[in-house]
Amino acid sequence: MGIFSKLFGNKQNKTPDIEERTPLNIRIGDIVTFDLVDYEVVGKITYRDGSYEWYAYQLLEGDKSIWLSAEMDDALELGVYEKVNLPVSRPFPKTIDYEGTTFHKDEEGEARVRGEGRSSNLSGDVLPYADYLSEEENAYLSAEAWGSEVEVSHGRDIESYEIKIIAASK
Repeated sequence: MGIFSKLFGNKQNKTPDIEERTPLNIRIGDIVTFDLVDYEVVGKITYRDGSYEWYAYQLLEGDKSIWLSAEMDDALELGVYEKVNLPVSRPFPKTIDYEGTTFHKDEEGEARVRGEGRSSNLSGDVLPYADYLSEEENAYLSAEAWGSEVEVSHGRDIESYEIKIIAASK
């Protein structure tokens, strides 16, 4: 009986342990629910400027794509951004006007990026960026120079309770 129990016994039907997701460890294929919409995570960019690191997750639902940013400063900071059509060039301007609001440059730097999923071709790039704040403190613009093209996104802060993350894999 000993050999049979080693071959056939003691096998328990275990479900694989799935790592609990937080905004800092979301993976490609996970589902993020925001504003009553379920988005699939199709891309992830990790930014590193010196020793500081933050993440941007590309969320897709149908034809709609938004970005969820996550960083740990003194506390967890989350934001939701959408790409906008704004003619911005380098050097980054001190102010940008968008939809009747003036945004002032708050921060500028260069980050090394690593991409996953749809963003995997970005790994190793060095990306000049600038972040802009409006006087109403919850609206932001982010400008990123991808080669000769500057991509601008408009966003706002969100709280962690506004999203739900469903893990798709280990």
